[in-house]
Amino acid sequence: MNIILTQINGIPIRRNFVENLPYNPHLKKLLSGKRQAGILSEVLFWTQVRAKTFHNIDFDRQRIIGNYIVDFYVKTLGLIIEIDGSSHDEKEVYDGIRQTYLESLNLKIFRITDFDVKNNLALVMKELEAFIIENYRC
Repeated sequence: MNIILTQINGIPIRRNFVENLPYNPHLKKLLSGKRQAGILSEVLFWTQVRAKTFHNIDFDRQRIIGNYIVDFYVKTLGLIIEIDGSSHDEKEVYDGIRQTYLESLNLKIFRITDFDVKNNLALVMKELEAFIIENYRC
């Protein structure tokens, strides 16, 4: 049975809650530092999605999953949003291992670039809508 979470452009979106995700409590002390760092692209994206302002979908910022901290997480979809900036340069192997692990938990990952968030946020939000429709439509 599909439980409808929301609608995007009139298309029903099904809930896809992934239960019992692993959590490393030792990473918790890193969260406040990451949030206080105020990375511009993350702040810009957060202003678009906080407080259920994006199609009434609840986003978490800086969520611990296993041994990783993801930029944004939508519990009700099992969806991770990653903003890739210069910190991801030269880290293709690490990012690949991380992505494989997160996908093994039945999570989906939507990647956007720091540049796109800063320079074309409206397009980023349209691409996120399209990704959600493609992966979670009823």
